[in-house]
Amino acid sequence: MKIVNTLILVFFTTTTLFAQENGAFKKGNKLLNIGIGVNSSYDGGIPVGLSYEQGITGSISIGANADYLSNEYLSLKFTAIYFGVRASYHVNQLLKINGDKIDLYGGPTLGYRSFSWKDNGEDLGDSYGSGLFLGAYVGGKYFFSNSLGAFTELGAIGSTNARIGIALKF
Repeated sequence: MKIVNTLILVFFTTTTLFAQENGAFKKGNKLLNIGIGVNSSYDGGIPVGLSYEQGITGSISIGANADYLSNEYLSLKFTAIYFGVRASYHVNQLLKINGDKIDLYGGPTLGYRSFSWKDNGEDLGDSYGSGLFLGAYVGGKYFFSNSLGAFTELGAIGSTNARIGIALKF
């Protein structure tokens, strides 16, 4: 966990230091994040997730997200699936970060979580935590080009509380 925290700190420090001139987020941008969780909220497995958002103003985007995690331990198997909506406030203007490489943001997410258990093929149901979920996150992106970058997000973002991956901008 110390390594993850150190990498996140280095990422945010680096992106802030190398901010350039034009905004990395603009109204009308279409944003796609594809990533893996580096810390599962459950015991084992590697969470995978994606989110899509579109810029509706110069600082606000809205969209959807999905997250999947499945793991087996001895005879027990569980699956967690999250899907919902999310909104982000991009803080570059607020923090006076004028760069076309950096996008810092945060926001809420609201959706549905489906959770199921099986033991030796016997369905144990989905009573553990299935239902509505509310989350919040903060994140940052660094763009290597106009449309390709890397991202990290922290918070209640599905079956993980820390995610890294590829960021695409259209």
